[in-house]
Amino acid sequence: MALNVQKQVPLSPLTTFQIGGNAESFVEIKNTDELKEALEWAREHKIAVAILAGGSNVLVADDGFDGLVIHIVSDGHVFDGQVLTADAGCNLLSLIHEAGSRGLGGWESLAGIPGTIGGAARGNAGAFGTEIKDVLTSVEALHRETFEVRKFTNAECAFAYRQSFFKSHPEWIITSVSVALQVVDATTSAVKSEETITERERRHLQNVKAAGSYFMNPTAPTEVIAQFEQEKNVKAREGRVPAGWLIEKAGMKGAVVGGAMASMQHPNYLVNTGNATSADVRELAQMVKDAVKSQFGVDLKEEAVQF
Repeated sequence: MALNVQKQVPLSPLTTFQIGGNAESFVEIKNTDELKEALEWAREHKIAVAILAGGSNVLVADDGFDGLVIHIVSDGHVFDGQVLTADAGCNLLSLIHEAGSRGLGGWESLAGIPGTIGGAARGNAGAFGTEIKDVLTSVEALHRETFEVRKFTNAECAFAYRQSFFKSHPEWIITSVSVALQVVDATTSAVKSEETITERERRHLQNVKAAGSYFMNPTAPTEVIAQFEQEKNVKAREGRVPAGWLIEKAGMKGAVVGGAMASMQHPNYLVNTGNATSADVRELAQMVKDAVKSQFGVDLKEEAVQF
């Protein structure tokens, strides 16, 4: 099969940030064979590779990517009893809705998280006390150098907060994800999903030009945790406090650099207000990190991938 490698393809429309330059080379792939072929093409041409799927949690450089961007658009999926196996490029929300319509659920708290199921597995996406690891049974992945295809059990994925084996071993590219769901009432599942999305809209920003939460919620000193718990009257999870709370307390809510702003509604969303550059976002992110470090002694770490 012949790959359709395109040249100088704009990447900003393919990201939720709507920021970034062109891919020097670009290809869309729909299956593992095409992925292998794309990786072989990059190897032959001796150029770097970047993987792009749903486009959330990504900040592309203003001068683009001088290599091959492989855009995963595979969307095949199959239900076998209560197990759903889906290609990495499947939209997560669409899968939650379809599963619910079939009377399968238990992961409605993940509704509204932007991106694909492959990206969700790589970053162990979570919301409202549920993470993808809670339903995931296995992941299939391809090694970008050897082309070995391997199935990873949940335990082998080494999930932690916004972390997985694949995030620390980028040589493995997730190609499909399997989840085990519960039998639920279809109407109840639909209501839960909509309630989750409504709550996300109340707490977070939806349908804005942003990567999603820009920073991971950090672990914090005991006195900072105590301050958070007293002020918000909720327990900190796993010794972590919300990055958005730290950013606001550090006086960076509404901070602006060029076209980038730390949102007034949810300051852990760095928003492209219309004409932000990647440089604007990076500078604003550094200002936020410096302010939080100065006030709390806490280091914020980016959740968004940069290339």
